[in-house]
Amino acid sequence: MAHRQSLIAGNWKLNGSRQSVIELATAVSAGCGHLSAEVLVCPTSVHLGDVSTITADSAVTLGAQNCSNEQSGAFTGEVSASMLAEYGCKYVILGHSERRAIYHESSEWVASKCQAVQKAGLTPILCVGETLEEREAGQVESVIAEQLDAVLNSASIQAFDNMVVAYEPVWAIGTGKTASPEQAQEVHAMIRARIAAHDNAIAQALRILYGGSVKPDNATTLFSQVDIDGGLIGGAALDAESFLAICEAAG
Repeated sequence: MAHRQSLIAGNWKLNGSRQSVIELATAVSAGCGHLSAEVLVCPTSVHLGDVSTITADSAVTLGAQNCSNEQSGAFTGEVSASMLAEYGCKYVILGHSERRAIYHESSEWVASKCQAVQKAGLTPILCVGETLEEREAGQVESVIAEQLDAVLNSASIQAFDNMVVAYEPVWAIGTGKTASPEQAQEVHAMIRARIAAHDNAIAQALRILYGGSVKPDNATTLFSQVDIDGGLIGGAALDAESFLAICEAAG
């Protein structure tokens, strides 16, 4: 991974009180200044102001968990990418399996959000991945291809020049199950190859993260795989000590 800086992204999801989030952000900010990996935290939208203040003078980068594909208008309850930028956000997680499954976001809808995020000058973290049923049916490649192709078809290969892809096998999220390093590497290599078919230089520079029950005790082995450039961390990101240990494993 010498040519790609590792990125460790903490997705805090719908967790934490204001005070606990402040404490978590403070601890992470204090503990990652020496790392070569880029460290990103993604709190809920209502906590962005507090976390932005804490991380402003640290090595921690700020991101959001989702946003609208609209810039403004009669879209009650939504948050635009430009609003996130005002709080110092650099990244936005899009197409997370929970958004696809619970809120029925289609790949085309996610692709439109990617365009909105890039138009605002931010970087999308595009989540892709298969369910256990799809894996057992031998559909891993076709499922992920459809999720990637939605972006390619609505924009172009150039969209991936300012994007991060996160592979999250749905069956390994919050379950304690983890894809083996070999399983994860196989899918990461497939993702890179699909992008390389359009532009090899963009594919080689693309950071592809693994998200699926990454913990301190499996992080080093996962991150040693040639096409795994870091992690999208869920549960372990809620504990500063565990999260920083994962960051250490990435450098």
